Amino acid sequence: MATDRSSQWEYKTVRPPTEATQKEAADPTKQLNELGKAGWELAGTIDYTGGGTKYLVFKRPQSME
Repeated sequence: MATDRSSQWEYKTVRPPTEATQKEAADPTKQLNELGKAGWELAGTIDYTGGGTKYLVFKRPQSME
């Protein structure tokens, strides 16, 4: 089965920024804008069982190397 290069992705996981208490989320706008400029797109989240977001999952087309 041939794989179309445009359908291959690379992934990155990032922990959401938190305040000092580790319970309150900090505004992630700056970090999200930086990732967007680098070609990353938010693809989903991985959540804790009891609620809250553990990781943000980003993807972008795999670069040709």
